[in-house]
Amino acid sequence: MAAMLDSAGRDGWWDLRRLRYFAVFAEELHFTRAADRLHIAQPALSQQIRALERQLGVPLVHRGRRGCTLTEVGQRVAAEATRLLAEVGAGTERIRDLVRGRGGRLRLAYTRSARGGRTDALVARFRSAHPDVEVASETAWTARNVAGLLAGRLDAAFVRTPVDEPGLTCRFVDSEELLLAVPAGHPLAAGRRRISRPEVVDLPAVMWPRENGPGMFDRTIAQVWPDGGFRLVRHEPDDEQLLRAVAGGDVVAAVPAGRARALRVKGVRLRRFTDPVPTVDVRLAWRRDTTNPVVHHLIALLD
Repeated sequence: MAAMLDSAGRDGWWDLRRLRYFAVFAEELHFTRAADRLHIAQPALSQQIRALERQLGVPLVHRGRRGCTLTEVGQRVAAEATRLLAEVGAGTERIRDLVRGRGGRLRLAYTRSARGGRTDALVARFRSAHPDVEVASETAWTARNVAGLLAGRLDAAFVRTPVDEPGLTCRFVDSEELLLAVPAGHPLAAGRRRISRPEVVDLPAVMWPRENGPGMFDRTIAQVWPDGGFRLVRHEPDDEQLLRAVAGGDVVAAVPAGRARALRVKGVRLRRFTDPVPTVDVRLAWRRDTTNPVVHHLIALLD
């Protein structure tokens, strides 16, 4: 694969723009959504990807009535393109920083369920201690943050653990209590401050998709439903929609306290569990082989 791309590059077969188009399409697997992200017309994106296929001499995309998938070669080209673009982007920014006399750049991702508290306080301390460092931040689920770190697109990211990736190092930042969100009219909402585990067994529950954060998903189930009885009846994409589902009166949900209290969704009551109190951690993660000195400045603030 590397030889194919090297040969194409020597012969002028591809440029970085075309590889970027394909990398974005590979994430979306949908021409219209990818074109929207790239701010180009959908036919133009389709033409560029077909041109890349002709130049490499292999099909990259299976186009079918039910949608698009990547060929085996297409998957490998997408991975190589993502790594290459990340390296080029990081190198370009380092050159710009040198020219501008800046102190570097930190590409940082938050995890959706852990804003505020010690997470934001850590970043605020970093900005104060290193005002000459540009912080380029985004927010996503843990799984996407981990993928961004491994691909070299991110320098550091907050994640919900456990995270099983030997290429990453994770350091503890904060621990947060899990609460039970119940509809305002539910029997568990009336005159109750704490809920025991047996009381939630077999109650219809809503959760976000496990692939968003497998470690946190499994840890939540293991602590709230340790003896079984987790009855998942519905998925929602994030905590806000999850709480709105609870407000509808059909389901309950285990949610991090900080996010649930900050959202304050009408029609939802939050109840604590009896001991042992279930918790989930947020940690700072980075690549073990990182060469960005700015990352080590951030890590130092954890000590």
